[in-house]
Amino acid sequence: MSSPAPTTLPEATVQPGRTPILPVNPPDDTSSWIAAHTTALRSLVATHGAILIRGLGLGGADQAAAALRQLAGGALMRDTEAFAARETYADGVYSSSAWPPNQPMCMHHELSYTLAPPGMMMFVCLTAPASGGVTGVSDASAVLEALPAAMVERFEREGWLLTRSYNDEIGASWAEAFGTGDRGAVEEYCRANAIDFAWQSDGGLRTRQHRSAVVRHPATGARCWFNQIAFLNEWTLAPEVREYLIDVYGEDGLPFNTRYGNGDPVGEDVVATLNEVYEAHTAREPWQPGDLMLVDNIRTAHSREPYDGPREILVGMSDPQQLSGTPSVSGPAAR
Repeated sequence: MSSPAPTTLPEATVQPGRTPILPVNPPDDTSSWIAAHTTALRSLVATHGAILIRGLGLGGADQAAAALRQLAGGALMRDTEAFAARETYADGVYSSSAWPPNQPMCMHHELSYTLAPPGMMMFVCLTAPASGGVTGVSDASAVLEALPAAMVERFEREGWLLTRSYNDEIGASWAEAFGTGDRGAVEEYCRANAIDFAWQSDGGLRTRQHRSAVVRHPATGARCWFNQIAFLNEWTLAPEVREYLIDVYGEDGLPFNTRYGNGDPVGEDVVATLNEVYEAHTAREPWQPGDLMLVDNIRTAHSREPYDGPREILVGMSDPQQLSGTPSVSGPAAR
């Protein structure tokens, strides 16, 4: 059956400090509406970097999953190398990452440490929290321009190093992250994706991967600050959490940490600067049930603020990208 002819979309509401919003009237058939407007919605994402569609009334996991698959143009990406556990609702449709509600998830680009990160992030709000829980967005090119030139130059020259120590207590286990309990399959994946790995005597796994900190947008060629240097660094953790983890696992056994590409530690002052610049360039809009938000994952970072009360956000990823500047071999050993 053919899709109905698209109707003209209203103008998006764009205000400083707020996520661009596209208000729509609830359609009789959400699936047909999305099918008719997918191209236009993707165009809005290309224009604004992120767009929140309000009024569709996506009210359940099945309806939300169908909408995400339509917007993706078919199959959704599998969440591989996740830093925290997610609940799976359907193939390629997940809960937001398990993370303490009272702790922020700082700005980051989803799976920016992989060789083929998603170009598009899609979020559906099924349950809005009583307060907080905003998914903020931040323009990666604006952040890049605002960062100290010397900091950018070093990270652009050296790249960044992500180290991970998988265990069954903190974050995603290696079986959850790689989607298999087969060590051989994990090793094969690591070799194919430029990840150094070492099995530990207790059955845990330690990995390191060297990636570019600045990439060019595949469509526009714009330079983007694209990484998770701040979010996955030890200094972004709450002080009491960091101290506990170091006491239990040691500095080399933290569940995740980031370093300069040559293995040098990233200082607390650098992480503070990164988070301050992100904050200065953050746009926000509180969630309402039924909201759909589309985010260009290369151009736009996203975050999650602390919240109170139940919060249910579904996530889908699509459009995997091979980015210019992504190294194909691992970097120097982590110290």
